[in-house]
Amino acid sequence: MADFGYKIQEDRQINYDSNDRTLFYFLKRVEPSISLCIGCGTCSATCTAGQFTQFDLHKIMLYVRRGEKVHIANEIKKCMLCGKCSLVCPKGINTRNIIFQTRKFIHSNK
Repeated sequence: MADFGYKIQEDRQINYDSNDRTLFYFLKRVEPSISLCIGCGTCSATCTAGQFTQFDLHKIMLYVRRGEKVHIANEIKKCMLCGKCSLVCPKGINTRNIIFQTRKFIHSNK
């Protein structure tokens, strides 16, 4: 076979159907306002923890919707639960409760 100087790379698609979305369904049950999130990023823009660390609530909300719990467990520890994100959310989502309930879910499923 001829060598053209390149090789076919592995497929890098993520199969979200195989991810475990139990955290999202749990949060949807205890905090229904999570369904209103439009992903605007206002929560991350005002986050105090985000100014001092790499914490990004917008990214956590994305991981929750996708069912990627591995990334959430490491990131959720950085939140200081100050509540600024809840105050500025244009949809009125109780993001502080979402963080609190996510921590509770992760600690109960270890």
